[in-house]
Amino acid sequence: MSTGSCARLELRGVAHAFTPGAPIFQGLTETMSPGEVWAVTGPSGAGKSTLLSLLAGWESPTAGDIERIGIDTVGWVFQNPHGQAHRTALDHVVYPIIARGTARPEASRRAEHILDELGLRALAERTFAQLSGGEAQRLMLCRAIATEPDLLLVDEPTAQLDRTNAATVNSVLRSLARIGAIVVVATHDHDTVASCSHRLTLDRAPVATGDARS
Repeated sequence: MSTGSCARLELRGVAHAFTPGAPIFQGLTETMSPGEVWAVTGPSGAGKSTLLSLLAGWESPTAGDIERIGIDTVGWVFQNPHGQAHRTALDHVVYPIIARGTARPEASRRAEHILDELGLRALAERTFAQLSGGEAQRLMLCRAIATEPDLLLVDEPTAQLDRTNAATVNSVLRSLARIGAIVVVATHDHDTVASCSHRLTLDRAPVATGDARS
């Protein structure tokens, strides 16, 4: 994670439309900084997942621009988890750590710690195919954390979780922000919104922003 105090994500007049059609959202102007957890909210079809794609740089907005300053690594946790069916949960988290040059023994210790944070340590040797939907979703968050992203984008992280596990996920996201990441969460979950430091609401009207707890 290389994000520093000068890093930021700048949105200036961002709008997006699928041709043909009116913009699904417009007028997004925000500065997102390390240490912040942003809740992206709005009704289904408002463009929450689309905005995450724009923030990641996978798509370009049809109006305005997005500038990633000092952001080298972007992690994305999809709403529907995808993993390697016959690889263990531990393998999924170990590989990104090894890819950064860490030896396997140390990478395994780090991966086990991350799994423990999300309540998955006991499932480390289970294959991805053996995990429930909620467990698989938390595993993908573990894998994203293992990449030490400067910007972490998370799509509906608590949709398949009970209240206890959802609270754990929200706590981990806040912890990741505290060590220097920018975290952006697309969510319908009121508890997740309340746990975020900032909120950006999408609709076709002028965009409402501000403190997530207001």
